[in-house]
Amino acid sequence: MSELTVFSTIGVRSAAEGLFQSYEKSSGVKLAVTWGTAPMLLKRLDGGETADVLVLSRAGIEALKQQGKVVAGSEVALASSGVAIAVKQGAPKPDISTPEAFKQMLLACKSIACSEPSAGGASGVYFAKLIERMGIADVLKPKIKYPPPGGFCAALLMTGEAELALQQKPELLHIEGSEIVGMLPGDLNLITEFVAGIMQDGKNIEAAKALIAMLQSPDAKRVFQLKGLDPS
Repeated sequence: MSELTVFSTIGVRSAAEGLFQSYEKSSGVKLAVTWGTAPMLLKRLDGGETADVLVLSRAGIEALKQQGKVVAGSEVALASSGVAIAVKQGAPKPDISTPEAFKQMLLACKSIACSEPSAGGASGVYFAKLIERMGIADVLKPKIKYPPPGGFCAALLMTGEAELALQQKPELLHIEGSEIVGMLPGDLNLITEFVAGIMQDGKNIEAAKALIAMLQSPDAKRVFQLKGLDPS
């Protein structure tokens, strides 16, 4: 059985995990998938690791293109996602309908889980900058809880370590028992586009092309949508 190595951001894991399994069954090609935040995966690639197929943020793919590590013209937009707030299923949903309501909610909450900025997750880096801009970083820092690098913030809702979780919507939905309150309001939101591409010197270009084509199929788009992503 042939094998493809895939480096994929956890931003699409809720949808891509099942799609990858379907591809393996239909194609007979085994996928060796490594999950992580886009910056974590880029660091591994910079360290000399390689993959056949990459599913990263648009910024990550563009950075690799500039280094000549992505096959020209192979990159394809799959879906995009915004940043959302979640609570444990059944818990009261706070008001985040306006930027001011969102700010007051953050000040009132006891604990909030988000990605650690040093791990490079887009939502964690963005949230750290956002609360600095809003002038509430010093108040919030003692309340912030972090999952392990590359982990899911909503998992801390299940353990009771956090009252609220902030991450990209599909990442929050990946944890059973989490419930989306809503997206960050108005121009406070951050939209990330996820892109697939083929890495230079890949072992099986045809299988890589077939995998990416499957990720663009109508069935795949329905799965992306079901899992909280907006298909491209």
